[in-house]
Amino acid sequence: MHCPFCAHTETQVVDTRVADDGGFVRRRRQCGHCAKRFTTYERPDVSFPSIVKKDGRRVAFERAKLQGSLDLALRKRPVSTEQIDSAIERIEEKLLATGAREVASARLGELVMRELKKLDKVAYVRFASVYRSFEDIDEFRALVDEVRR
Repeated sequence: MHCPFCAHTETQVVDTRVADDGGFVRRRRQCGHCAKRFTTYERPDVSFPSIVKKDGRRVAFERAKLQGSLDLALRKRPVSTEQIDSAIERIEEKLLATGAREVASARLGELVMRELKKLDKVAYVRFASVYRSFEDIDEFRALVDEVRR
C-alpha cells in the first residue's frame, strides 16, 4: 500500500475493524517513512453476471434495483429490513453460484418471486402481477388460487 502523503511503499497496519454489517474491513495504517496515518477499506470484489433483458440488451446487475423492486412489493407489509437484506443476499448467492457470465432477466425475476413467496404472500402477488404482465383477471385469479393452496 502506498502512503497517500509521501508515496512510500512501506506502511504498517495499526488497527483493523470489521464494519457493522460485515461488508468491509476498515484498516488504519501508518507510513514507515513520514509516520502519517491514513485509513483504507477492504471490500470483496465479486463479479455478478450481466442481466440479459427480454429485448436482448445486457445490463450490469445492480443491487439497488433489486432492493427497490423488493421494497416496492413489500411496501406497508410486516417484513423487516433484515429479512429483506437476507432475501437479497440469497438471490445474490444464487446468481454467483450459477457461475454464468450472463443471466436472463426472467431467471432473476423467478428468483425474486421465490424469495417473495417465502417472505409475504401479498408482496408475491403484487410482484408477480406486474412481472408476469397479466392480460386478464383469470390469470390473476389463478395466481391467487395458487397462493391460497
